[in-house]
Amino acid sequence: MDAYSTYLDVAVFSLLGLMSFITFAVGLERIDFYRHTRLEDYSNKKELEIAMSNKLTIISTIAANAPYVGLLGTVFGIILTFYTIGMVGVTDSNAMMMGLALALKATAFGLLVAIPAIIFHNYLVRRMEVTITQWEIAYEDQKN
Repeated sequence: MDAYSTYLDVAVFSLLGLMSFITFAVGLERIDFYRHTRLEDYSNKKELEIAMSNKLTIISTIAANAPYVGLLGTVFGIILTFYTIGMVGVTDSNAMMMGLALALKATAFGLLVAIPAIIFHNYLVRRMEVTITQWEIAYEDQKN
């Protein structure tokens, strides 16, 4: 059963680590893209919207699902803890609390991945809205 616990930790934390890496990589790429976006390169507002919103779905999907991945790790950890207690017959509350505390670390890590992803997403959406509004202002000025 210890092997399952080890594999569970490795699987959950690897997945959450990958999700965190993807969030930061995509977020930094989007920030760099926004920084170097020239409004005059876009003659159509829809083209600008498509370019600006590219890859934001990845970040929002990670932000929405990271807590669930952590929760899934916690649920499996609790199941393993209760299974071990049932098989060994341990009635020691310290051993039980230690197993539950270790299981809860997956939820904590899931939240640590989700919170920055939400912040990145909200920041990028705001930058996108401002840039599109700037394009609209510039386009209206050219039209008049």
